Amino acid sequence: MPRTPLTPSFGLARVLSKRGICSRSQGENLVREGRVRVDGRVIRDPEFPIRGSEHIDLDGGSAEAAAPLYLLMNKPRGIVVSASDERGRDTVYSLLEGAGLPWLGPVGRLDKASEGLLLLSNDTVWAAGITDPATHVPKTYHVQVAGHPDDATIDAMLKGVVDEGESLRAGAATLLRQGEKNAWLEVTLDEGRNRHIRRLMQVLGFEVQRLVRVAIGELPLGELPKGQWRHLTDGEVTALRKR
Repeated sequence: MPRTPLTPSFGLARVLSKRGICSRSQGENLVREGRVRVDGRVIRDPEFPIRGSEHIDLDGGSAEAAAPLYLLMNKPRGIVVSASDERGRDTVYSLLEGAGLPWLGPVGRLDKASEGLLLLSNDTVWAAGITDPATHVPKTYHVQVAGHPDDATIDAMLKGVVDEGESLRAGAATLLRQGEKNAWLEVTLDEGRNRHIRRLMQVLGFEVQRLVRVAIGELPLGELPKGQWRHLTDGEVTALRKR
């Protein structure tokens, strides 16, 4: 007789994350701390299989899926994109204090010295569609560099360089304006490696002085003041959703 296919299962920590309750790593900690029950039983294995019919409790309350929330923030320079910082530096979550928001995770990263458009959401599936390299959602930056890049520099950025065994290139690059000692470029990436633009420019002999993300896909930073945030509209959320 043919076998009845099993219902796919996911690990308990991943289910908590997919429900928008916490990050996956936070979920693993919650489970290991004995704060999560499945059908009334304390489970300490983050990979405990959940098939969907189980009742999950967290700290004595039902761990139902949180309402999806999508924010756009203008991250200031010097702020860390992390839930906490071992060195006591301010994080983006300090900018959300007092707002009464549920758990939110950053959609991608901006390093401490970078600024501009940062998305936060508890919809981990939506977030993964933006950060997954396979989807190639472009990110656009305005980059101030010391010196005067020329057409040969732009051509080299588009062709790419190799740094520490990694290929680094820009999807698009244009010169915006030049001053006596520096210049501003607009750079678009359709993939993002660690410190991608800074490393790319360093190989080409240019120090990055400022790096501001001004758009993700068709979503612009706009005139949102530094350190402020707003909710995305339904249309903006849909436009960024992986198809």
